[in-house]
Amino acid sequence: MKDRIIWAALIIALGIAAAGGFICNGMRKNASMNRYVSVRGLSEREVPADKVTWPVYFKEVGNDLQALYRTINAKNAKILDFLHEKGLSDQEISVAAPAVIDLDAERYRSSDSPFRYNVTSVITVTSNQVDKVREMMLQQGELLQQGIAIASGEYQYQVSYEFTGLNALKPSMIEEATKNARQAAEKFAVDSDSRVGGIKRATQGLFTIDDRDPNTPYIKRVRVVTSVDFFLE
Repeated sequence: MKDRIIWAALIIALGIAAAGGFICNGMRKNASMNRYVSVRGLSEREVPADKVTWPVYFKEVGNDLQALYRTINAKNAKILDFLHEKGLSDQEISVAAPAVIDLDAERYRSSDSPFRYNVTSVITVTSNQVDKVREMMLQQGELLQQGIAIASGEYQYQVSYEFTGLNALKPSMIEEATKNARQAAEKFAVDSDSRVGGIKRATQGLFTIDDRDPNTPYIKRVRVVTSVDFFLE
């Protein structure tokens, strides 16, 4: 009887010890799971634009609408010859119908212009040959010599540049941003006498594409910021 009591007490003691060990390990694991640092990593690239949209437009005024249309068609033909001679294909060029404003029909007309009609003709160049198109913009004087004054300055007819190769950059930029985030976490870990463990949670920010500066819209800055939580050990 006495031996049974001793064995029962021993088993109970071992059970309590094991339970204590499990509880201790659980508390340690829970504490380590709650030790983490939140950091951000940045990746930036400067890339050349790979698509350009150039609205080539001019205006004509007059009182004879048919004569205006003949003038516009003749000038459009000269512009198309210019664009083709410089190396653009028909697929890169689109001609819009002339936009006609009848000044006599304007309810709040304030102009003292002697002309009734104001006609705008737009030929839009959309091309991946960005450098070639930029060079052509500098050669517009050739059109002026032919009596075609290419207009500029209107908001809806601004030259625009785009970068369409973002998908090819995403993997390497996300990798770089995550690496930079880990470096920031390692600096924090050194200061707190810890070391960086695995990733607890990571959030990819939005990719942004902006002009590098107002003077070089054909050079783009691609940027992404990732937020990463690293365990600290």
